[in-house]
Amino acid sequence: MNQFRALWRDRGSTSIELAIITPAVLAIFATAVIGGRVNLARQAVEAAAFDAARTASLARTAGAAQATATSAAGSTLDAQGLSCASLTVSVSTGGFAVPVGQPATVTVTVVCEATFADVALPGMPGGATLNASFTSPLDTYRSRK
Repeated sequence: MNQFRALWRDRGSTSIELAIITPAVLAIFATAVIGGRVNLARQAVEAAAFDAARTASLARTAGAAQATATSAAGSTLDAQGLSCASLTVSVSTGGFAVPVGQPATVTVTVVCEATFADVALPGMPGGATLNASFTSPLDTYRSRK
């Protein structure tokens, strides 16, 4: 009879424990998912900077380099499935002023405000600012304007 009373007093404690543990487990899961998404987004931004710099280095003018770099970065991010709340593509086109026959480079910096609101729990970060730069050489003997 005494054993039956002990079981009766513990009744419902599992439900309370589960109610206490569940939010913590969900927070750990959401943190892992957001961490993975940030890592994938960082890789996508680095790939966009690489593609944009390579595309800009093939342009003949500084203006065309800016336009093609912006287009290439946007295309790469779209192909990677990353949507940015704001996307900034900065192209350093000083290499186009270097005379033909001398080495020159073009550098592209991509800044993306990535949002993770679809997996974030209340109180967790819903986005991250990711940036990457890449430098690509200009063809030494190709005309530049």
